[in-house]
Amino acid sequence: MKEVRYFYVPNADSVGELPEEEAVHALRVLRLKTGDEMMLMDGNGVFYRAIVTMASSKRCLYSIQESYPQQRAWKGRVHLAIAPTKMMERIEWMAEKATEIGFDELSLLKCKFSERKIVKTPRIEKIVISAVKQSRKAWTPIINEMTSFDDFVQSHQSGRRYIAHCYDEVPRLNLFDELRQPCEDHDALVMIGPEGDFSIDEVRRAVDAGFVSVTLGDSRLRTETAGLSAIMMMQLSKQ
Repeated sequence: MKEVRYFYVPNADSVGELPEEEAVHALRVLRLKTGDEMMLMDGNGVFYRAIVTMASSKRCLYSIQESYPQQRAWKGRVHLAIAPTKMMERIEWMAEKATEIGFDELSLLKCKFSERKIVKTPRIEKIVISAVKQSRKAWTPIINEMTSFDDFVQSHQSGRRYIAHCYDEVPRLNLFDELRQPCEDHDALVMIGPEGDFSIDEVRRAVDAGFVSVTLGDSRLRTETAGLSAIMMMQLSKQ
């Protein structure tokens, strides 16, 4: 049986045509023709079964036959805020794998010890969209532009908020144990620092702002590994 191909089409129920990049893949790589069936995903919770109605050299038009609203596999929002590493491909890898696991939002932080000050978010978004298609996720995670540590902390004043770090001077709770505690608010936000960790002053400012000081366990993790571990813990606690 021929595998049905999935294509990412924001506002799929109203545009009627594959985006240019998706059309090129459909026509030149997969060689879809008029009458072929395909699945569309709008990144906003709905899959669509569609039929190709026109296939030219550069354009692929379709007609939606049926829609399939999806249900989220987890409760609340899973939000990771992380300081990008000097080698950006490590964060890109993390974003790809986090998408496959399932999360809702990624915020990029500029901290005192950050080695990377500039990030090209469109590249991360492209990687995430590819992972959404590969893993057939119904929702596309939001990728936020890089912001300063203090601005981020001040703009997130409610919900379940955690800052993970390695300082023994600041008491820490186990993140997974905290996430499993009964709570009416299912949204969770975890902050992960750069390769040199947050500064201890940043940790204290976050705690003063209402963030809970946590540890991810006994192992000392790389930044991208810590980010992925935090997402796994948030996911497992919300099943």
